[in-house]
Amino acid sequence: MFDEIMEKFEGSPSQQAVIRLLLERGFSVNESGRVVSGGIEIPFTEIAREIDVDRRVVDSTTDAIRDDPELQRIFENIGAIPSLRDLAPVLDLTVLTVEVAAADESGIVAAVTDRIADADISIRQVISEDPEFTDEPKLYIITDESIPGDVLVAIRDLPFVRRVEF
Repeated sequence: MFDEIMEKFEGSPSQQAVIRLLLERGFSVNESGRVVSGGIEIPFTEIAREIDVDRRVVDSTTDAIRDDPELQRIFENIGAIPSLRDLAPVLDLTVLTVEVAAADESGIVAAVTDRIADADISIRQVISEDPEFTDEPKLYIITDESIPGDVLVAIRDLPFVRRVEF
């Protein structure tokens, strides 16, 4: 789906940058064509500054979204999910990062979380980066406690795992 969305803006790398930001941050485009996070409006100038484009590029991108029923349906329903990943050190949580060889392979999350659950470790959150949005997607598992070395080794030894870090 990501490729199909980006194709609609293939003639404008600047508009593609706007689309990528909206998708990565979980920003919606409301019925008025404004970029929002929940009910909070994000000024076009701030979006433009973030990705180093002119404000008018953001405006024309949101117009294109509103003019395309499929895009409108997608961008009206996007939502952000709070992440504990960056907050983990403050809350004394553990973040396990798993890099895999083929992120679109099935069963990755289940295999990794099974190893953690078998060690009776509570998982607070799992974040799986989408391989269509990120060149090297990662799987983040946030736990209440440290993960023992034998569990880390069991995860690292899974056939699809390239690297594990915490």
